[in-house]
Amino acid sequence: MSLSSRLSRAGRADEQWSRIRAALDGKVVAITGGARGIGYEIAGQVLAAGGRVALGDVDVDAVEKAAADLGVEGLQLDVTDSASFETFFDSVERRLGPVDVLINNAGIMPVGPFLDFDESLIRSTIDIDLVGVILGCRAAGRRMVGRGGGQIVNVASIAGRLPMPGLAVYNGAKSGVIEFSEAIDHELSGTGVRVSTVMPTFTRTGLVTGLTPNKMIQTVEPEVVAHRVLRSIAEPTVRAAAPWSMGWVDAVPSLSIGFKRTLTRLTKVDTVFLHPDSSERKAYSERIGQGGSPGR
Repeated sequence: MSLSSRLSRAGRADEQWSRIRAALDGKVVAITGGARGIGYEIAGQVLAAGGRVALGDVDVDAVEKAAADLGVEGLQLDVTDSASFETFFDSVERRLGPVDVLINNAGIMPVGPFLDFDESLIRSTIDIDLVGVILGCRAAGRRMVGRGGGQIVNVASIAGRLPMPGLAVYNGAKSGVIEFSEAIDHELSGTGVRVSTVMPTFTRTGLVTGLTPNKMIQTVEPEVVAHRVLRSIAEPTVRAAAPWSMGWVDAVPSLSIGFKRTLTRLTKVDTVFLHPDSSERKAYSERIGQGGSPGR
């Protein structure tokens, strides 16, 4: 890359960060699933941009530690329970003020043959990954519309556009998040409330432990996803891939079934999620209830 190209890219990055700081400075930002992974990284970047952060997570010990490490508010939140959301928002308002931005980030990703899934795991995945987003949007949206403005960013996944063997339930939940988000952004247009979706590729957190993603599916660090979330706050858009180079997945639904299946077979991503390394994935699987009681 030439010197002029590098300088141009650096200039664009500086300009983006200036817009992010302007959008977030002094804003109250609530992040679900904030105790670890992408949620924790988002919190750090929001702080760096001048925002005020409240973390919500079902794991009380983990969220309290994360909050202490960052110097922010940390509160228990069960995203599958509407009353828990109301209590969470009430507490954030008392401590920091009304929530300007909600980032629905909480989620779990069970993998493996669908026919092996217990009903409890199916229900917990849909409850956390999809119903939790819907409940969070309703609770935050009512408050934001009443105040005349606010933003919601829902963290979905490219898996909502790329159905693959071994990810069926997760595929269904994340696809639902993408379409739901577009619908309510349209419905709330004119109220001052925007709803955006960020679709990360597979991110190096506990979700991909014990998996070996194919080269077709780029993996990234949490900070890449967090930056895309912050850009979606500064520059609201209906949906965006993280990283931007995965934006082609938005065209996948228009492809024929035969072509998609041939593509996944040739790139061997049709087996990645069917055969995880169970020993490496054991701790994560137990935490999300794949063989134990589910977390949130």
